[in-house]
Amino acid sequence: MQDPTPLRGSSSPLRPLPGLIFASRWLQLPLYLGLIVAQAVYVVHFLLELWHLVEAAAGSQAALQQLVNSIGYKTTAPIGSLNETVIMLVVLALIDVVMISNLLIMVIVGGFETFVSRMNLEGHPDQPEWLSHVNASVLKVKLATAIIGISSIHLLKTFINADNYSDRVLVAQTVIHITFLLSAMAIAYTDKIMASAGPQGGKH
Repeated sequence: MQDPTPLRGSSSPLRPLPGLIFASRWLQLPLYLGLIVAQAVYVVHFLLELWHLVEAAAGSQAALQQLVNSIGYKTTAPIGSLNETVIMLVVLALIDVVMISNLLIMVIVGGFETFVSRMNLEGHPDQPEWLSHVNASVLKVKLATAIIGISSIHLLKTFINADNYSDRVLVAQTVIHITFLLSAMAIAYTDKIMASAGPQGGKH
């Protein structure tokens, strides 16, 4: 005798209202496409800054002045050539762009996979390792960790260029960074508690 109970995982047509609500997840698609455009803008910015750095290293005063203005570096002595501090600040700015770009990739790929639609990347040689077990909780922890990394770069840039900032700004940035760190620790700890409570809650 055939079991009348439908098999778990078998697909059945959704009713019109649930189907409409479920399909509304595709409204997020323009948001992710917009982040891809923002990613492209960051790539252009990175290449321009890198090109200015190369030109300044070759002796271009115009490129050097553009770099100095972009990093907000000020000194009482005139800057006639590329020095170690300017190079360090520019490189940190480039690293900052890369880390923000990584954050964008995590939001675009992980967010689309989690909240919109499966990308079916299983078995693809370029599938990110973290994407195989991504969910809303994992994505949240990874984003918090990425934000801490970005904040660390900003704080290091500020300390290197500390003469151009007031004590109030230095203290505020330090406090904000510590707040990000504590928030990420709280998110990770909450996720750990929920993960450990899940299997125990299923036991009766």
